[in-house]
Amino acid sequence: MLVLLLVACTATSYEVRFALMEDPRWVGLCAESASHWACQLRAGLGWLIHTRVLAWSALCLALLAFFLPRRTGWWLAALGLLLAVPALVLYSASLAVFAVVIAALRLVRAPRAALTIDHA
Repeated sequence: MLVLLLVACTATSYEVRFALMEDPRWVGLCAESASHWACQLRAGLGWLIHTRVLAWSALCLALLAFFLPRRTGWWLAALGLLLAVPALVLYSASLAVFAVVIAALRLVRAPRAALTIDHA
């Protein structure tokens, strides 16, 4: 399920990047009249990209998840990974790559009970 969400998140992020942020039609339209709803969405997304809100959020969630036990940590890592993917695609790769690595390490970590060694 998580893999399907990641694929959908990646596809949606690339669609937003190439259809809204980099499309010359939107650039021209938004330069003329910023009152269009898509231009306002584009401006808000541009602000999120500029301030790296997605990347910092993903990194904070991944770091927190790395230290939290059990399902809570797993769910926070999954959420951090789902935030890191759009940050990677939308021009914040320098921070988001660390969030992806930390979240992925947390997601594949074995449960604590499986790590104990029985000396019977």
